[in-house]
Amino acid sequence: MDTRFPFVDWFRNSSPYINAHRGRTFVILIEGEAMARGRGEQLIQDLALLHTLGVHLVVVFGIRPQVRQALDEAGIVPERHQGRWVADPPIMDVVERIAAEQRMWLEARLSLGLPNTPLHGMELTAISGNLVMAKPLGVREGVDFHHSGEVRRVRSRVIQGLLEKGSLVVLPPLGFSSTGEVFDLDAAEVAQHAAVALSADKLILLGEASGLFDQSGQMQRQLTPAEAEPLLSQAETADETARHLRAACAAARHGVGRTHLLSWHDHDALLGELFTRDGVGTMITQHRYEQLRPAELGDIGGLLELLDPLERCGMLVPRSRERLEHEIDDYLVIERDGMIIGCAALHAFADAEMAELACVAVHDDYRGGARGELLLAEIERRARRLGLSALFALTTHTAHWFFEHGFGLADIADLPPLKRDTYSYARKSKILVKPLG
Repeated sequence: MDTRFPFVDWFRNSSPYINAHRGRTFVILIEGEAMARGRGEQLIQDLALLHTLGVHLVVVFGIRPQVRQALDEAGIVPERHQGRWVADPPIMDVVERIAAEQRMWLEARLSLGLPNTPLHGMELTAISGNLVMAKPLGVREGVDFHHSGEVRRVRSRVIQGLLEKGSLVVLPPLGFSSTGEVFDLDAAEVAQHAAVALSADKLILLGEASGLFDQSGQMQRQLTPAEAEPLLSQAETADETARHLRAACAAARHGVGRTHLLSWHDHDALLGELFTRDGVGTMITQHRYEQLRPAELGDIGGLLELLDPLERCGMLVPRSRERLEHEIDDYLVIERDGMIIGCAALHAFADAEMAELACVAVHDDYRGGARGELLLAEIERRARRLGLSALFALTTHTAHWFFEHGFGLADIADLPPLKRDTYSYARKSKILVKPLG
């Protein structure tokens, strides 16, 4: 059906996304070139619309072209090393001034509410401050980076509190230290760390490129980090696309639901990516590539790699390849993007109506995401299907985790006879039992 107002159909079709995005947290990076080329006004209107629709916004802005222009006007030639300029005191003075000017410009535009302007009737509260803590890059390959720094941590609780009160948080590419110093930071790095610290639903990176393309020039709409990272070898370290790609992949690997690479040149990119089915840029995500499943013989190499550091530090009893092959049917694994990042085993003692919960392990990079609980829940389901009445576990390091999940202290006499006979008194493992109701 034809309509005189095409936007009406778009508005109707966008309603599922409006509902899905309400109350979500988005971290959005706007590179300095967008502001320098006059795209700031419309982007601010889009941000105001997202805020009105109930999205919690953290906006990170870049300042590189503005700083370069100011340095040129001052006749200062910055030294560059490893893709970063060396922020000595004269350069840092310029960086701080430009960052302050850009922040005030953004806050002023977000305050605009005159009649006949897109922000009429809105009251946006934009807040910035010492919300990103930093540390110096120090001396690398004999080069003192002075006030060039890297993110140490993001004050996520403070930012979360501001978002919950309806504020829009603005983060400049600056960081602060406990010694009272200010450091020049990479804006993409700030955005990445903020997204991870806030467990953001989306990290959106607005730069020159409209996304990632394959060798035939075809836009890649959705990639995993493993699929996207090889493209880094095709770009210079300091190249904007490389910086954005590194940030996107790191954020995706550390729990950010979706990361998006978009171009500020496209006036419809931000809203088009968020409120249409197919989007307009490249999305990097790996959620759908993570699955809990029974282990297979092809997983032995991944299991050995996962378990090795835990065996070396004494948390787990060493398991040979032959033992894993023999017991592979007892194992569950969590596979993420082709990598084994978690496992657990259920060794049944049917004559005693008990089973051992063994070899619970989650890769260091993926802890804190309830994967241990997921493994335990599936192990319990397996045990119940086998008609078993209790689980037991032996541990030297993680007793409290088991206590928190319903296990209680037990004695060696509570173990099945075969397990009692093989108990290692040298390890002195705590014996824990959980009834299966």
